[in-house]
This record gives sequence, structure tokens and C-alpha cells, in this order.
Amino acid sequence: MTAPAASRLAFIDWMRGLACLLMFQTHCYDSWLKPEARKTTFFMWSQLGGTLPAPLFLFLAGVSFALVTDKLRQRGIDAKQIAGTTIRRGAEILGLGLLFRIQEYAIGFPWAPWSDLLRVDVLNTIGISMMLMGLVCWVVLARGTGSRIPLIGASVTVAAIIALLTPMLWTVWRPYWLPWPIQSYVNGVHNLGEPQPWLFPIFPWSAFAFVGLAVGFLLLSDWARKREGMFFLLGGAGGLVVIEIARWLDRRPEQLYPVYDFWHTSPNFFLIRVGLLLAILFLSYAWCRWGLGQWAFSPLIQLGQTSLLVYWVHIEFVYGRFSILHKHGMTIRGATLGLAAIFTAMVLLSMARMHWKKRRTPSRVVVRTAGAT
Repeated sequence: MTAPAASRLAFIDWMRGLACLLMFQTHCYDSWLKPEARKTTFFMWSQLGGTLPAPLFLFLAGVSFALVTDKLRQRGIDAKQIAGTTIRRGAEILGLGLLFRIQEYAIGFPWAPWSDLLRVDVLNTIGISMMLMGLVCWVVLARGTGSRIPLIGASVTVAAIIALLTPMLWTVWRPYWLPWPIQSYVNGVHNLGEPQPWLFPIFPWSAFAFVGLAVGFLLLSDWARKREGMFFLLGGAGGLVVIEIARWLDRRPEQLYPVYDFWHTSPNFFLIRVGLLLAILFLSYAWCRWGLGQWAFSPLIQLGQTSLLVYWVHIEFVYGRFSILHKHGMTIRGATLGLAAIFTAMVLLSMARMHWKKRRTPSRVVVRTAGAT
């Protein structure tokens, strides 16, 4: 695969690195702050920032998926082969998610409950989402159309269906007939009898990946290539419009659903987060093209290039047995110093990983579309 222009990848890596930073601060403060510090406004805002990493990772997985799929199309590979390649990659990510759960269980043994092995975490959902995106692209591409418009339309349609069905599948349409490990992928019920908001089921989380898929195909259109800056500016402005529309809908007295949970299942909250993603996408692009994003070494771009690795490793030093600080025993200042240490260590780990990878493949062009090395 020929790598796209560096400027077109840098903002994706930077945005993924931002997701890593937000994830680090959320996990660090959640694991290390003492009980009285967890009652502060600071902690509240920290955890509110923690609502963004998962949508960012899924959204960017969709954007990267579109880049890879379009590149395969340009090489003349048929729809069945594209589907096989992309679905296998999704299965690999799902397998890594399951392996991560086994590792967490082994480290937490004998205190960790066995049900943790089947917990639906964000890696599992990214893998499932990639497999679903591969299936949808296969159905569209099998019709032989050379236009990206059907792919964009199908992506937006699937995202809307997932978002609109979520409130019902979490309440009155729950698939009780499914075994809980499978039902958990639908609504995050786990083995606790009702959906759990701390898990990442297909409904609603996969919808963010399909939004990213649509944005990715739009980014590759001739109009966007010729007017790249205008494309991102319109996308950011459109994101703000989407946020206001969602807030207006939320204030309406009429509601479509018998049970309305704004923070967990509401399509309106989904739209607000989509608007934020589009605004962040514009800011990331602007920073990398016109700001300081690529003037010198960027730690966020560095993290974004190895997001899977730093996700995997930092968990053990924040939540695991190897936590660098005493859990639930630190002040805000102490936890912040720990966050700085984790951030620095993960940047250094990322640099070592990329250096090692380049030494192993000196003659190959390293293509970063998934950013999950």
C-alpha cells in the first residue's frame, strides 16, 4: 500500500494521541485519588473528559478503515477480497481484546471474578465494529458501483439505526433469550441482570465507528481533496450545528422512547458526541497543518502511532498489580505527578517501539492507518 500524504495522516495520529492522553488522565485519577478527592469538581471534570476516548478511538477506527478500503479498491482488488482482508483484521483486534481480558484475569487472580474474562471492553467493540464495517462495505461494493456515495450513505444509515435502536435494546427490547456473554455485546448486560454503562456494547458504541467510516470516505472524495481546509472547516462548523440540534431535541417535551436515559442510551447524547468529534477533527487538522503540530516533535502524534501498545501497557501501571502509586490513596497533586510519569513513560515506550520496528523493516514503508501497532 502506498502511504497517503504525511499531512493527511498526522492529524489522525494527533487525534488518536489526544484520545490516549484523555484516557490516561481518566484512569489515573480514577485509580489513585483518595475518597475525599473524588468528591471534588476537579474529579467530576476529569471523568467527564473520560467520555471522549472511546468515541475517539472508534471514530478514528472508522476513518482509518475507509482509507484502507479505498486504497484496496484503487488497486483493483475485488469486493470479496477486500471484505476478507478487513474482516480478518477486525477479528484480530477482537482476538487481542479477548487476550487482554485473559491477561487482566491472570494478573488479578485469585481476586478477579471469572466473568471478567467475558467483559466487553473497547478493544472487543473496535474489533466487532471493524468486522461489521467490512460486511457493510462488502454488500455495497459487491454491486459494482465505483462511487463512494453509496458507501457514505450506507455508513450513515447503519450509524443512525444503531443509535436509534439503542434505547429499546437496553430496555423493552432486551434479547433475554440470548446467553449473557452474547447479549453483553448487544447492550452490555454482562452477568449482572441489566445493562452496565461502564461496558462498550455494539449499541451504541459501534455507531461512532460507522460515523468515522462515512467521514473517511468523504475525506477521500475529489471535492475534499481539492478543498481540504474548507472540508475540515465545514465539518467543524457542522459539528457545532449538530450539537445545537441535539440539545434542541433533548429539550422537546415529546419523547419517542418509553425509557429515556440521556447519558447512556439517548440518540441526542450520541449526536452531541458526534458533533464534538467533528469539531475535534477540525481542530486536530488545523493544529497539524497551521499550528505547532508538526513543527517539532509531537508527543501526541507519537502516542497515536502506537495507541494499542500504550493502551495495553498503561493499564497495568495504573489499575494492575504494578500500579506505580497507592490506589485510592493520593491527593490531586500526587495523582497528577503520577499522570505525568505515565505520560512520559508511554511516550518513551512508543518511541522505542517505532525505533525497533524501523530497524526490523528498514526497506519497507510503514503505513499507519489503524495506528494500533
